[in-house]
Amino acid sequence: MITGLNHITLAVSDLEHSLHFYTQVLGLAGHVKWDSGAYLSAGDLWLCLSCDEPGPGTDYTHIAFDVAQADFDACCARLEAFEVPQWKVNKSEGPSVYILDPDGHKLEIHVGGLQRRLAALVEKPYSGLVWL
Repeated sequence: MITGLNHITLAVSDLEHSLHFYTQVLGLAGHVKWDSGAYLSAGDLWLCLSCDEPGPGTDYTHIAFDVAQADFDACCARLEAFEVPQWKVNKSEGPSVYILDPDGHKLEIHVGGLQRRLAALVEKPYSGLVWL
């Protein structure tokens, strides 16, 4: 049985540019890099950047990273200073900013976790919501 998320691999067109974005702009920890890739982490999340031809989709699929409430405004100011493009305006519970990485991968910087989202659904359920 599945016990958790092991890692996420993203195809990147320019390893150095992506390394700069993920380590210097978003603040992930860098561990190793090689000719065609790199390993980074954010808390327990293992992120692999792999040189390839990125093909970001046009759907809602995205990766969301945690940020503390106290750090959210500074994080948004940093993203604005680096002119990181946004792909969506937040309409969900809790502070979020939806951004694009250098290859157009959709990312979200979000305050709060699953329990906070579930509590919000008690107050304002989605259309057709069924508790499992």
